[in-house]
Amino acid sequence: METEQVVLVDEAGRAVGRADKATVHHAATPLHLAFSSYVFDDRGQLLLTQRAFGKRTWPGVWTNSCCGHPLPGEPMESAVRRRLADELGLVATTVDLVLPAFRYRAEMPDGIVENELCPVFRVTVATEPVPDPAEVAAYEWVEWSNLAAWIDLSPWCVLQLAELKALGGNPSEWPKADPGELPAAARLG
Repeated sequence: METEQVVLVDEAGRAVGRADKATVHHAATPLHLAFSSYVFDDRGQLLLTQRAFGKRTWPGVWTNSCCGHPLPGEPMESAVRRRLADELGLVATTVDLVLPAFRYRAEMPDGIVENELCPVFRVTVATEPVPDPAEVAAYEWVEWSNLAAWIDLSPWCVLQLAELKALGGNPSEWPKADPGELPAAARLG
């Protein structure tokens, strides 16, 4: 089986190489391409997930619905759909880009760093998740308006929430972003 790779990027968001996903996160994690998704059901509730306790970064921490890394040459929407299926057994009804240029760097207490260009997507689904326990320890559907009650969220989720709230109070009305604003490494096809 081939080793899963992530796309390394420069400060301008251009692809500059690849690295093994299993070894890319450490104290000097290079900037690489990722994504975050916020999944909503037909009632407008948001799916929050608790990262599996065996994860290398932020084990057991509650966060947005699903995160991941596109494979080299994989379109972002395809990567979002792939990871939703793999981690949560979900098939997306819609996948909309909402924050094309989100970037963050966060360091864990043990020194492991996340350093990602991480476009953010709004996703809708019509079924309940069936989590892979190696990826997701637990999940909960929450009202978007009650999200402030969740205090121990992942650092990227906290930063993304500030930007998402600026798009408006109703996630179904967030404007779709222009895919031309994605980092160059994510503009495929």
